Amino acid sequence: MNSSQAAPTAATPEAVFEEITGMLHAVLGEYGGVVNAGITMDTRFHDDLDLESIDLVTLGGHLQARYGELVNFAEYLAGLGLEEIIGLTVGQLVEHITGCLRAPGER
Repeated sequence: MNSSQAAPTAATPEAVFEEITGMLHAVLGEYGGVVNAGITMDTRFHDDLDLESIDLVTLGGHLQARYGELVNFAEYLAGLGLEEIIGLTVGQLVEHITGCLRAPGER
């Protein structure tokens, strides 16, 4: 884990939510009008933010850079069905990330 990565026990859902929000601003850039309206745990990547598959790949890159091998976004998505991917919310991703970052004894 490099110095920019938080220790697994420091990853609260609130902190992870804030980091994902920042990543979404970076991914959407100038197209992020919806992002500026506010992101909640119920915000859906597809329906609310209009993320395309390339945007999810970019988000995965941000997650990899931030969390390293502890969070494998591509593997997570591969385990979901199409409808689950389409309905994926920020809150579900936060839950997945915090689960990945828990110490083995806390899982």
